[in-house]
Amino acid sequence: MRQIRGGWLHCRSQMTVHLTVFTKQSGLCRVQKAMLAMVFRSAVTRYKGLWLPSQTVARAMSSSGVATPPYTTLAISRPTESITHVELHRPEKRNAMNSAFWSEMVTCFNELSEDPECRAVVVSGAGKLFTAGIDLMDMMNNVLQPEGDDTARISWGLKKKIRKFQETFSVIEKCPKPVVVAIHGACVGAGVDMITACDIRLCTQDAWFQVKEVDIGLAADVGTLQRLPKVIGSQSLVNELALTARKMYADEAKSSGLVSRVFADKEAMMAGALEIAGEIAGRSPVAVQGTKINLIYARNHSVADGLDYIATWNMSMLQTEDLMKSAQAALEKKSPKTKTYSKL
Repeated sequence: MRQIRGGWLHCRSQMTVHLTVFTKQSGLCRVQKAMLAMVFRSAVTRYKGLWLPSQTVARAMSSSGVATPPYTTLAISRPTESITHVELHRPEKRNAMNSAFWSEMVTCFNELSEDPECRAVVVSGAGKLFTAGIDLMDMMNNVLQPEGDDTARISWGLKKKIRKFQETFSVIEKCPKPVVVAIHGACVGAGVDMITACDIRLCTQDAWFQVKEVDIGLAADVGTLQRLPKVIGSQSLVNELALTARKMYADEAKSSGLVSRVFADKEAMMAGALEIAGEIAGRSPVAVQGTKINLIYARNHSVADGLDYIATWNMSMLQTEDLMKSAQAALEKKSPKTKTYSKL
């Protein structure tokens, strides 16, 4: 964040110099100069968040050194006022998902869901790769040594644990704020479960994906088998990936629809993720969050049910001042990002 602030202050300083030179050479009267200065100060205050250099912000997003208390597996930052960056942060363990991670993700995204300042989320991984998936050594005690007096009670306890693990990624999907996930290097096992719960997926050219579960003797049970077919759209390809555990590389991930963009390196990808999140965050939160909720509902229901749901949704959500503000921006041939929308 210090880098971001430094870049912004430099930008503001340079603009002030240019304004001073312009007013001296323009022949404006004192009143006109004062009015111009007032407009400049107002614009600086209002739009400074839109002028942050995306590469500078991306470097700041990628440079967090430690997890953010109270979390031990996540680093949370705010690259801009309305965007939250959630970074998987166990680089020394290849961001493997230990028992703490499974509960911390739920806490984190439940808080983001209720945070009126947050309008978009970017998820990434620290270190050399996105994630190696489940931390097998850490999870062995949880899953492989279940407690219970008989088979029925052991099974009941195991189901509760599996449902708890499922919620770790379902909470991303339930979060009304759109989530952009940025993947570099390996995305293995539970990493695929996680990214399929996100709304927009980006990756680097060196990224690869692997539904690894059959190689460790189980069927994926926290989202991949349910979400990946709807993300990719090819049941044959999903079956191949899930049954053979083969790797899918960036070009195939792009052509199959798993990711929407491929970047040369992590820095370029993080800048791209921030740009997309900024486009989302600059629009009406009523419109954005309603769109995400209805997209997910439509995916899981018939067209008729989806149309009925959006009609019921919009009979109240159309009664918002955001509609008039956005319409005004369109009439003025301006971006909706030039308007200020109330928090939601």
